[in-house]
Amino acid sequence: MLFAVFFAFWRFLQIVTLIPTIGLLAYFVDGYNKLNALTPNYILILFIVSVLAGAWAIFTIFAYHRSSTNASFVAFVDLLFVGAFIAAVYQLRFIAYVDCTSASRGGQLDVTLGPFGSASLNTVDVHVDKWCAMLKASFAFGIMNSIFFFITSILAWMHGDRLSSRNGDTYVRETHVHRHGNRSAHSPSRHGSSHHSHRRAYV
Repeated sequence: MLFAVFFAFWRFLQIVTLIPTIGLLAYFVDGYNKLNALTPNYILILFIVSVLAGAWAIFTIFAYHRSSTNASFVAFVDLLFVGAFIAAVYQLRFIAYVDCTSASRGGQLDVTLGPFGSASLNTVDVHVDKWCAMLKASFAFGIMNSIFFFITSILAWMHGDRLSSRNGDTYVRETHVHRHGNRSAHSPSRHGSSHHSHRRAYV
C-alpha cells in the first residue's frame, strides 16, 4: 500500500511536468515544419523522449496492478528514461547560460500625492524573450523528470526485490508442506502393511 501511494505520487508529478514540456516543444516542432526546416536536435530529442515518457507514465499509473507485478521491468524502463532525459538535457545545456530577460530604463511617471505635492518616478521596461523562456522551461522540466524517473525506478526496484523474496519464501513453505503431506500419506500404508504381516505370522 505504501509503495502504491509513493509510486502514484511521483508518477503524477511526472505527468504534470511532461504535459507542458510536450506542449512547449510541440510549438517549436510545428513551427519548423511550417517553414519546411529541420527541427534542431536539442529540441527534437527532448520532444521525443518527453512524448515516450509521458505515454509510459500514463500507462503504468492506470495499469498499476500490472506494473506492481512487473516491478523489475518498470524499474529497468524508468532507468532507461533517466539516461534518455540526461542525454536530452545535455543537448539543450547551452540554454542555461542564456539570459532570456532584459531590462531598460523607461520614461518618467508623475505621481500625484494630493496635498503633499507630486513625485516623479523612473520606470523600468522589462523584455522577456518568449522563445528563450520556453526552451529554458523545457530544460528545467527535463532535469526534473530525470530526477523523478530515477526515484520511481528505485521504488519499483525495491518493490520488485521484496516481491521476489516473498515468492521465494512461499515456494519454500509450499515445498515443506508438500513433503510433510507425503510422509503423512505414506505412514498409514506402512502401518497397515506391518499389521497385516503380523496377522499372517500369528496364524
